[in-house]
Amino acid sequence: MLDAYEKQPKRLRELNGFGPRSEEILAEVGIYSVEDFMAIDPYVLYAKIKPMKGMGLNSIYSIIGARENISWIEIKNTRKEEILMVLDDMGLAPK
Repeated sequence: MLDAYEKQPKRLRELNGFGPRSEEILAEVGIYSVEDFMAIDPYVLYAKIKPMKGMGLNSIYSIIGARENISWIEIKNTRKEEILMVLDDMGLAPK
C-alpha cells in the first residue's frame, strides 16, 4: 500500500524495514523496483525467497510490513495466525 507512505520510496531499501541486503535478495528473484515489489503478491514473493538461506517466517512479516509501511514486528504480533493459515494453504507453513 504505497499510499501509506507520505513520500513514495524510490528504492526498495527505502521501504519500511528494508535495506541494501533486502534489495540484493529481491533482485535474485527478479524484483528490482518498488513498483515490481508492490505488483507481486506478498505470499508469492515469499514462496520465491523462502528456499534461500536464512529466509524464514520473519521474511513474510517483513514483506507485508514493507508493503504497508508497518514494522515487521507489529505484523508478527498482530497477524501471525492469519499469515500462517495462508502459508499452510499454500504448503509453505513451517512443520
